[in-house]
Amino acid sequence: MSDVQAIPIEIKGIREGLLVSLPEGEWPLLEQALVDELARRGDFLKGAKLIINAAEHELNVAAVSRLRDRVTDSGLVLWGILSTAAQTERSAQLMGLATRIHDGSREPEPAEEEYADPAPQDLGPDGGILVRRTLRSGASLHSPGHITIIGDVNPGAEVVAGGNVVVWGRLRGLVHAGAGGDEAAIVCAMDLAPTQLRIAGHIAIPPSERGEISPEIARIHNGQVTAENWKLG
Repeated sequence: MSDVQAIPIEIKGIREGLLVSLPEGEWPLLEQALVDELARRGDFLKGAKLIINAAEHELNVAAVSRLRDRVTDSGLVLWGILSTAAQTERSAQLMGLATRIHDGSREPEPAEEEYADPAPQDLGPDGGILVRRTLRSGASLHSPGHITIIGDVNPGAEVVAGGNVVVWGRLRGLVHAGAGGDEAAIVCAMDLAPTQLRIAGHIAIPPSERGEISPEIARIHNGQVTAENWKLG
């Protein structure tokens, strides 16, 4: 039996979904054990909402985003993450996930009410807009300032900003930063795989093959759009 197979994963039903409790151990092994358990249970869990109790594990935004993507790929929805670690709780909040459960009904609730609001939030004359939802095919989002999206940008969706574009999720649609000609504008995403990426008047050609998925930042360098690792700190 492998180390991953030996890890006990506790899954129990609560009012609005499934509560997953993970034991102590190395996070990569725990994450894989969870994915394997979800695959083993297959169609029985399809479409369910998961609330994962990560206990004391320290997870940054990149780790939470990767976990959400793997849960989504398994056919489920990551609804919330419970943790006693401040970094993990903050990362979950930035991804728009619940971080608390009601004591009585045990129904998860967002850490702050604003995370459940799907409407764009105006951040002021210089701050642009903040959107907490996934942009699906056919959606179009425009702003003369910066645009920050907590969610994915699906193929067929369009994001056009006069300033920067930051996506806390997968960017797989069309994105245009610096649309007014600002060559200092940037595009950041947890998974940068757009169908087309433009900064000011420069257009990037997506590579035919991709390496390991990691957060990336795209900017203009020597007259060309280049992408490099996005260090989140």
